[in-house]
Amino acid sequence: MSAVAAIDIGTNSVRLLLTDSEGNELERLMRMTRLGQGVDVTGELAPEAIARTTQVLAEYSTRIRALGATRIRAVATSAARDARNGADFFDAAERALGVRPELLSGDAEARLSFSGATLGLARDDAPFLVVDLGGGSTEFVLGTNQPEAAISLQMGCVRMSERHLRSDPPTSAELTACQSDVRRGLARVREVMDVTKARTVIGLAGTVTALSAMQLGLAHYDATRTHHSRLTAEQVANLCARLARATVSERRLLLVEPARAEVIVGGAVVLATLMSELELSELLVSERDILDGLAGSVR
Repeated sequence: MSAVAAIDIGTNSVRLLLTDSEGNELERLMRMTRLGQGVDVTGELAPEAIARTTQVLAEYSTRIRALGATRIRAVATSAARDARNGADFFDAAERALGVRPELLSGDAEARLSFSGATLGLARDDAPFLVVDLGGGSTEFVLGTNQPEAAISLQMGCVRMSERHLRSDPPTSAELTACQSDVRRGLARVREVMDVTKARTVIGLAGTVTALSAMQLGLAHYDATRTHHSRLTAEQVANLCARLARATVSERRLLLVEPARAEVIVGGAVVLATLMSELELSELLVSERDILDGLAGSVR
């Protein structure tokens, strides 16, 4: 049977996972395109952001054809959900990719993230709380074999950086405003789920893996090292403080993925605040996420 392609078009990055028909990974690619550039302020996707993203989709289409994948599922998440001109992007994406991406709801995004993140984990470690900290939104999903409660909040690394962190480095007042915004959102998490039931907290997406790489002292990104590493609340708080003191140019030297430098503080503030407020002492870092859930849904 033919290969399977899963594409996640997020607010900050566009990612591709290619697997064989039995689920074995063939290739995993990621490019940062900042599709959500300015969408929190303007309510629209910027033409240059659409162009950057569709260029990557065209490149992915070439790779998909080269590996002979005929089953393709592409999805777009937070930025595309919020934009008034989302249809313009979907039309351009379809021309570049050859298939029209689906617009995922926050709930569907959360459920696919849970499916991918918990692959291969022992049920003895359940219930799981999956925290998927993306560019535009953060999903919280609680469950054992399947999601039992889920919520998507508009507080991703790009959104919070553009909304609050305008100085370089951010001022203490900006950081405080960002933290307060996150705390207001977390009140909704408590309304829909009891996070104290979770035996294992799983952290997903670029902010989490970037902080893991930084904590591990990696000189080059290595998913085999970050996958199933652990981050404590104290480590996250210390990393957040270190990054927040640095300028963008200094952060580029601290990160193994320098392109994250402009938005990493926003993401780190979200993660540090939610771990503190929800009293999450430690999280398991996962490189398996919504892409793996997507691939599994079309095999």
